[in-house]
Amino acid sequence: MSNISGASSGSSTTRRGRVVGVPTVCWCGAQIVGKISKSDPNPYRRYFRCAFAVSNKLMDDNHVFKWVDEALLNEVDRLSSEAKRLEQMVRESEIVFDGAEYEKMVFDKVLMKVEEEVFEKVESVVSESKRYMKKLMIVGIVVCMIVVGLENFI
Repeated sequence: MSNISGASSGSSTTRRGRVVGVPTVCWCGAQIVGKISKSDPNPYRRYFRCAFAVSNKLMDDNHVFKWVDEALLNEVDRLSSEAKRLEQMVRESEIVFDGAEYEKMVFDKVLMKVEEEVFEKVESVVSESKRYMKKLMIVGIVVCMIVVGLENFI
């Protein structure tokens, strides 16, 4: 899938396997970078892409491509499932403590861990997006300055 193809749903399936959650490394070993779509069907929609594929401007290849919103939903679903699994394990454990207090304590710890993991993932995506937007703003300002300079010169 390519960022120019205009596909509105980004099933992040590659010939090397399905990517679930926020991708970190492509199957080829290249890092994953955050980009912003410039296509008409998905203007300004954020996505993850293999750095190798981006640098070589590959399209319709088998390198990692995943929409950020879908990746974050996958992460939330995965962490929710893990929290439910852990909660079930705690309930089924044979350790008998002070019933309700112990369950509440364990549930709170599991919930806190899940929330921290989700928060860390979201924070990393947001900070990467902020860095990218700053770069775009700097480029825009420089281009505007060049245009104004050329108008004054002519």
